[in-house]
Amino acid sequence: MPSDRRPVQVPREAAAALADVLPSAPDQPEQTRQQASVVGAAEAAVSGTDSQRSAQAALPGVLSDVPVAVLVIDQTDGTVTYANAAAIDLAGSVRLPVAIDTWGASAGLTDLSGAPLAKSSGPLSDVAAGRLVAGEAVRLSPRDSSNTQRAAGAGDDAHQVLWVSGFPLSRNDSEQRLSLVVFLELDEPGDDTDPETQLQALRERAVVATDIAFTITDPRQEDDPLVWVNPSFTRMSGYGYEESVGRNCRFLQGPATEQKAVDDLRQALADEQPITTTLLNYRKDGTAFWNQVSITPVFDGEGSLVSFVGVQTDVTERVRVEDDRRAAFAAERAARQDAEEAHASADAARVEAVQAQSRLALMAEATSTLSATLDMDDLLERLASLCVPLLADWVFVTLVDEHGSVSGTSAAHRRGMTEELRRFAALRIADLPDAAPIRRVLRSSEPVLVPEITDEILLAAAPDPALREVMAELGTSSQLTVPLVARRRTLGALTLVAESQDRRFAADDVDLARDLSRRAAMAMDNVRLYQQEHTVAETLQRSLLPQLPEIPGVTAAAHYLSASSSADVGGDFYDLLHLPDDSVGLAVGDVVGHDVAAAAAMGHLRGLLRACAWDAGDGDPGEILGRVDRLVQGLHVAPMATMVYGRAERPSADGEPWRLQLANAGHPPLLLRHADGTVEMLDGVTGMLIGVDMTHRRQSRAVEIPTGATLVAYTDGLIERPGQDMDQGIAALVQRLRDAPVDDPAALCLHAVGGDPDRRDDVAVLALRFG
Repeated sequence: MPSDRRPVQVPREAAAALADVLPSAPDQPEQTRQQASVVGAAEAAVSGTDSQRSAQAALPGVLSDVPVAVLVIDQTDGTVTYANAAAIDLAGSVRLPVAIDTWGASAGLTDLSGAPLAKSSGPLSDVAAGRLVAGEAVRLSPRDSSNTQRAAGAGDDAHQVLWVSGFPLSRNDSEQRLSLVVFLELDEPGDDTDPETQLQALRERAVVATDIAFTITDPRQEDDPLVWVNPSFTRMSGYGYEESVGRNCRFLQGPATEQKAVDDLRQALADEQPITTTLLNYRKDGTAFWNQVSITPVFDGEGSLVSFVGVQTDVTERVRVEDDRRAAFAAERAARQDAEEAHASADAARVEAVQAQSRLALMAEATSTLSATLDMDDLLERLASLCVPLLADWVFVTLVDEHGSVSGTSAAHRRGMTEELRRFAALRIADLPDAAPIRRVLRSSEPVLVPEITDEILLAAAPDPALREVMAELGTSSQLTVPLVARRRTLGALTLVAESQDRRFAADDVDLARDLSRRAAMAMDNVRLYQQEHTVAETLQRSLLPQLPEIPGVTAAAHYLSASSSADVGGDFYDLLHLPDDSVGLAVGDVVGHDVAAAAAMGHLRGLLRACAWDAGDGDPGEILGRVDRLVQGLHVAPMATMVYGRAERPSADGEPWRLQLANAGHPPLLLRHADGTVEMLDGVTGMLIGVDMTHRRQSRAVEIPTGATLVAYTDGLIERPGQDMDQGIAALVQRLRDAPVDDPAALCLHAVGGDPDRRDDVAVLALRFG
């Protein structure tokens, strides 16, 4: 059965789904002409293998803080024709060109279960065949290398996890068809986490690591204009494709751009040399950001310059953190120097140094603590524990929606005071005047410091006497409110409060609070994005998984498990129909993949099957599957899939068996559990997968189902295990059904799944008892 370990050819319309990570082909004719020119230059650079210069300069340099290894694969014979320095480090000294499977074996690449990629048909084979790979985790195990010397030199724990992305580099009509593969190094989660949590952590880290913008310029044209940018560049800069192409990339520069960095960049381009630098650029809306740029010249087979390929990354947050860190260290050094020069202030200098060190430790703890959860309530609790009592006596967090309306609050006090905080939240949200610090912060996205809250300030910020009363109970002497801003959106405000005059906030507390709020806001926005995706998945699940109808004479139950960490539904499905002629239609299928995209394809496929089955009446199941296959391929609604469809006719008299007509499209055989507990395999009928050959004629098989027997249909996620073939998995399932103490369909479904399902693939089970 196919799974998401073998991505299928993604049509042009679906390429936009990968736009933030991989370059996509523009739709406009002029863009297509320009991209074809660049692709041709890249092909010439890679094909000139005799020229060491062109081979080394054919692809972008590596960003300093994102480890990237790059391969170029010739699709015609599946060979690696180019590897940059980082890729050479992965596989050792392998002479190019070399078959992709040979390169992977030398590197020691396996899937996460330890199976070699060549045997498991992994992402390298898919990219070599010209298919897009949006991202997949693989394991690099040098000790498993086919090179005995390399394997012998690897330690017992010498392995790491890589995130693989790939896409065709050439157009389909190019004389030479090439593909590009990018490997990103990831820190593997600890062994104490379950496989599902590990895979989710890998996905989250890969999303951060692959937010890269690609650009290509043509130095053969006047002023070296841009001829192609990917959508990540547009999202980062704010300039659309048409606004960027045809212009020199200097339009991103502005009044505060450092001239030395510009001069260094210009000199490197004039010398036709690679360069990596960081400079201040400006988006279309005028906001400044720090842009780390890596530019590499591309030469053709004759050694002539044809393009510059750039990789650009928004590193503003990193620069800010580094600036804060440098400022903290500078303050610490200055304090130490002052202490050495003035012995009288030695104690104060030590305190200042300790405070600087404590601040760095707090920021490090905040990053690790806040990024370790995808639950908003848990995140807010973690934020409160960081603030109280270390930074404040109590803290109040206000969350707002995309329209600026308050959507939620959270609070914590060093003395508990849960009821008082609840009353404060209710009164504060109901009465939030313009003079209130929270309102001012939400409006301006700038901090508001109130070192001492006087009666006049309190009256203006809290006109409601009940609110002032509860604030007095909580203790409100000094207050600092900072915005929660992430990805240029204000998510809310963080308010730190001192309850007595023993603690007062000052100007030097603002930077610390802002640093903490930036980290908290980024973690909150990650949670928001995750919850949006999860909500979509739950909605999709409710709409795609059917409610089983009540059919006289049939007792039905179903069970579903999704392998996806981001969705509760995948590519497997089941269905039960009470057809117009009073017969019963049943189906179980499995679409390639187990994610939201597979679920969407599954919904299309199930809808086509329902329409064909309902319209056919008493039609032959084999003919119905054939019609579904033709519609799937003609309408391009789904990739390949397996499916079994059956139509059960009622007995003509009491005591006689039901008559089942059964057709199969590459799906595991159904099982029939008789009333005495014996289990029969309904094999002997099979056919090609849906989506392979629309001309294939499908056959049906007639089966008699005795009264009291239970028919069990399932998908291959129930029987596939690493290191075990499918026959062994079916045999184990048959034994579980034999051992089931009852024949209730719901209980049989749970018994079939078992107490410890594998969860590597989606699982769907449908059980029907015929009475």
